[in-house]
Amino acid sequence: MSENMKAIVVTETGGPDVLRAADVPMPLAGPGELLIKVAASGVNFIETYQRSGHYAIDLPYTPGSEAAGSIVAVGDGVEDFAVGQRVATAEGRSTYAEFTVVEAAKALQVPDGVSDDVAAALPLQGMTAHYLINSSYHVEPGQTVLTHAGAGGVGLLLIQLLKDRGARVISTVSTDEKEALARGAGADEVLRYDGFPERVRAITDGTGVDVVYDGVGKNTFDGSLKALRLRGTLVLYGAASGPVPPFDLQRLNAGGSLSITRPKLGDFLQNPQERRWRSQEVFTAAATGKLEVRIGARYPLAEAAQAHTDLQARKTTGKVLLVP
Repeated sequence: MSENMKAIVVTETGGPDVLRAADVPMPLAGPGELLIKVAASGVNFIETYQRSGHYAIDLPYTPGSEAAGSIVAVGDGVEDFAVGQRVATAEGRSTYAEFTVVEAAKALQVPDGVSDDVAAALPLQGMTAHYLINSSYHVEPGQTVLTHAGAGGVGLLLIQLLKDRGARVISTVSTDEKEALARGAGADEVLRYDGFPERVRAITDGTGVDVVYDGVGKNTFDGSLKALRLRGTLVLYGAASGPVPPFDLQRLNAGGSLSITRPKLGDFLQNPQERRWRSQEVFTAAATGKLEVRIGARYPLAEAAQAHTDLQARKTTGKVLLVP
């Protein structure tokens, strides 16, 4: 095995062009760790925030927290994994690389019937969709839900899981192509962003929806609140359009005793049992065909800058992967 490998290294914050391929030393599996030969790594919006400096991160660094691949070395004290096993993670580090080290406690076993691409695409977005509908707000059969960005990676998974739960799903998208994808995933109604609160009110006979799942943030936040029913809940789980400005809590009172929560995935993966529950449910759904995982784009590792450019320009649908 070579002592060096290819990885994306960021030495300064800025635009996508700061993502540059370089030769770096091969990492080693320490105690309780696994060394993974990366088959594919997932590209996620949070990495654009880190790269741009919006989220502080020590320089230099290699981006990425999500990947799937095969174990090539096992650190001391690891008993549940062996060389050759396929694993994935949403909680890794420096996954924009040919090899990465993962804590064994945060590694997810990949079942037969799940390809490497799907295994890399599912951990972060699949477990996000899982905690959103099971834990941030527990959706019940017959409830009406609004989910934004219905053709995005999380959006397409959310729609499918919500329909399997028995919910009525309204989604927003920006183009005809994305509308077709959202409808293909099972959305009952698909709207454009302009005027969506009024359209939601009309569709629900003036009542509004039980819950809004909003990963867009600044551009949709006010409309999301307006689309809620009395005592409805807004789950703000992302900020693709930018962070929401400071907010007057009195608006929740005036809107009808509304609730709002701002969750993140890590707080819903607090122990191995919780990771196993969430990952096994989404992996099993994918393996059995109940959950279709759309790989919207695959880029060679060296083209990470183009992947970030296209993701931020909303040119992609579904999941974006980097392939070493």
